[in-house]
Amino acid sequence: MNRLAVLVLSLAIWLSSTYAEETSDMEITRLAFGSCAKQNLEQPIWEAVLEQKPQVWIWLGDNIYGDTEDPNILAAKYGALRSKPGYAKLRGSCEVVGTWDDHDFGINNGGKEFPAKVASQKALLDFLDTPTDSSRRLQEGVYWSHKYGPKDRQVKLILLDCRYHRDDPDDPNGDILGETQWAWLERQLSQSKASLHFIASGIQVIPEDHKYEKWAEFPKARQRLLDLLRSTKAKGVVFLSGDRHIAEISKMNIEGVTYPLYDITSSSLTNAWTSFSGEPNRHRVGKVFHQNNFGLIEIDWNQRVASVSIHDEKGESHRKAEIKF
Repeated sequence: MNRLAVLVLSLAIWLSSTYAEETSDMEITRLAFGSCAKQNLEQPIWEAVLEQKPQVWIWLGDNIYGDTEDPNILAAKYGALRSKPGYAKLRGSCEVVGTWDDHDFGINNGGKEFPAKVASQKALLDFLDTPTDSSRRLQEGVYWSHKYGPKDRQVKLILLDCRYHRDDPDDPNGDILGETQWAWLERQLSQSKASLHFIASGIQVIPEDHKYEKWAEFPKARQRLLDLLRSTKAKGVVFLSGDRHIAEISKMNIEGVTYPLYDITSSSLTNAWTSFSGEPNRHRVGKVFHQNNFGLIEIDWNQRVASVSIHDEKGESHRKAEIKF
């Protein structure tokens, strides 16, 4: 590669990490989200999702169970998911966006050490129908944002990548996002005029007490994230998370943020932890739901309320939070 080509590529990568955002004038009132879909299982839940008529579907990770370094195997597993009749209908009816977690990244509980992460990134972006000329294909990691609606009714969806740059959780100073993504996230929040910010994270942000993967395993990174909400004064931040094979709503108040923070966890679409017998979560609102589920966000712009709910395979609502913004 000649010097000019290197400079052009470097500029493209810098631009992608600086902006990494798509915009749309579409006013958003209905979004659906979920995680953990085993591609070899039946997926009847899509019919219930379709009945809710979402404008956007958000993948929160473990979109397939890839668990491989072989890009051909990943592509075949994504293909199996795309061929599911219900999911195919969803793709034809709304916009589909998303991020990943460990199993679609390629390795259970994996992080920056995973040798096939570049190929895994390509496989995910192919699955999401990301344009071949998108700068998202040039950056290191799949973080991205989508901005919807006119300035007085604007929603920003921020998709974090909690895998590509993640340190070992045994490192007391361990990080999750990496400095480039941190700088991008700060710009996404500080420069935003949106009334609502939905931050998608493959792993839970607010819960602290259980023994599984979560932001609390990286206390300095979690504190940095909360401090960023204070310093940027971003409006209406709500976390969306997956991974756990249960659904729950967590809530906390932090000094310097004028509204309560919610973490809405929806998991799993196909293989929920039906034998779940309980675990602590000092921030939990209500009870855990442990059947197959998806999440729904309904925005009432006149009342300035976002209703977030958890639904089962039949579409029935089981958990709900009314979030004023």
